[in-house]
Amino acid sequence: MKQEKLPWLADNPFYTKRFAFFVGRRCRTATIRDVAREVHLDWKTVKDLEKQYMREQLRRAGNPAPGALGIDELSIRKGHTYRIIVSDLERRRPIWFGGEDRSEQSMDRFYEWLGPARSRGIRLAVMDMWKPFRNSTRKAAPQASILFDKFHVMRHLGDALDKVRKSEYARLTGKDRSYIKGHKYTLLSHRDNLTLDRRKALKKLLSANRRLHTAYLLKESFGQLWDYQREAWARRFFENWKATLRWQRLKPYQKFAQMIERHWDGIAAYCRPENKVSLGFVEGLNNKIRVIQRRAYGLRDEEYLRLKILTCMLPEI
Repeated sequence: MKQEKLPWLADNPFYTKRFAFFVGRRCRTATIRDVAREVHLDWKTVKDLEKQYMREQLRRAGNPAPGALGIDELSIRKGHTYRIIVSDLERRRPIWFGGEDRSEQSMDRFYEWLGPARSRGIRLAVMDMWKPFRNSTRKAAPQASILFDKFHVMRHLGDALDKVRKSEYARLTGKDRSYIKGHKYTLLSHRDNLTLDRRKALKKLLSANRRLHTAYLLKESFGQLWDYQREAWARRFFENWKATLRWQRLKPYQKFAQMIERHWDGIAAYCRPENKVSLGFVEGLNNKIRVIQRRAYGLRDEEYLRLKILTCMLPEI
């Protein structure tokens, strides 16, 4: 008895590859349940067909040889359960999802998967200020420049501003306190992203509280640090920014400045022309992943989540 393999059949022999790829394309923009209802199939069958589609996407994309990496962690469920996501910043696509947590040992797994030859080709690694990521990268790719992600740095500054807001709210009473209440995200958002009503509220708040006004202006101006083309100019800007803190009684900002001082090399690295990469990609990828998780109402199948993340930036087939 001889079995003949038909190349146009899907892994599930009841369906063709053409149909499996149709289902996979539909699942890029719709939930599994909606697609199952559309094609009159069980949701488990639709999910298996989508997995086949995504594996074929990865096969066609080929093995990555990245020159610039973006490294970030993802919380996949409550209880500090993390996985690491590594992206190719030049090709603008995630290339690895894995690990057991965000430890140095989990980060080492990526470099083992990539291999010594391709690790030697890495010239830049963009990450947050998490020490295990730095240690693993320096060990596996010592030639790579380490650059701290602007969005993570600014998030720390946003936290410092929020601590100032909380301290002012606790210090004040009556009408002065009412100006602050309910305006956390008004302060933390970029002014260009605020509605007209929010801008009016921000203007009233800043005119009513001098310390918050100073803290807000310092937060808004700090982003200029990434505009400089030379490290000396960036350093001069940072020294001037620090000098303005001297008499302001903003302890959270002083702690932030000390943190920047400790990690200066990884921030100033962006001034070098060869390190000018789009830092917004990793943040955009995180937003896309949050949409994937929200659409799935909590993914229990980790392999499915891995495939969804690794293929979310790949073209359709």
